Amino acid sequence: LLCKLFQFVSESCTYSTILNITALSVERYIAICFPLRAKVIITKGKVKLVILFLWTVSFISAGPIFVLVGVEHENGTNPLSTNECRATEYAIRSGLLTIMVWTSSIFFFLPVFCLTVLYSLIGRKLWRRKRKNIGPNTVIRDKNNKQTVKMLVVVVFAFILCWLPFHVGRYLFSKSFEAGSLEIAVISQYCNLVSFVLFYLSAAINPILYNIMSKKYRVAACRLFGLKPLPKKRLSSTKQESSRFWTEPSVIT
Repeated sequence: LLCKLFQFVSESCTYSTILNITALSVERYIAICFPLRAKVIITKGKVKLVILFLWTVSFISAGPIFVLVGVEHENGTNPLSTNECRATEYAIRSGLLTIMVWTSSIFFFLPVFCLTVLYSLIGRKLWRRKRKNIGPNTVIRDKNNKQTVKMLVVVVFAFILCWLPFHVGRYLFSKSFEAGSLEIAVISQYCNLVSFVLFYLSAAINPILYNIMSKKYRVAACRLFGLKPLPKKRLSSTKQESSRFWTEPSVIT
């Protein structure tokens, strides 16, 4: 039971992370491209409902894990010595393991496609807006636009970098059972070593990126952890820039 529960929680958190990043990207798209509508659409109550819905979808999608994994041992060996939490023989023979791998891949490649489209639209909107606006604040506006686009590109790149090895290793792992290839199994193990490190890194890298590249996020982080706030003069100028040049998300998550 512990084996199944551990894999279920891990899979649920994986799906939830991907879905929440995608939802956050949609929020950014609305906040930047439709700032007036964002104040009506994006509320705390709706955000809580979306989070609850995403976690529900994650739990349901990870449900088959209870059938796919279990404590198995090598045939002809002592179970006490070779017991291992892994995919069951039934899951391999029935093809359920392959179906789960493809489901997991969809949870990766579809959000990547959505992130690419959304951030491309955001970037295009910002650059078009920069050309249309003429005035004394154009230089500052241009700088903020470029900084926002850079941050979005870095977030997408970090997402792909952290998750791609994980899904490649999972795909090779499933193929090693089907083909019975030792070479594929060895390669999948190396992929797993890299992917597990990046898997946990992905959980912490986004707040670091936001903190480095966003003044607004740094101010919110200082307030959250009770750190010394920025000087009043600097803080007021930051708020003034945020309200005047709406290039950063209006909702901090």
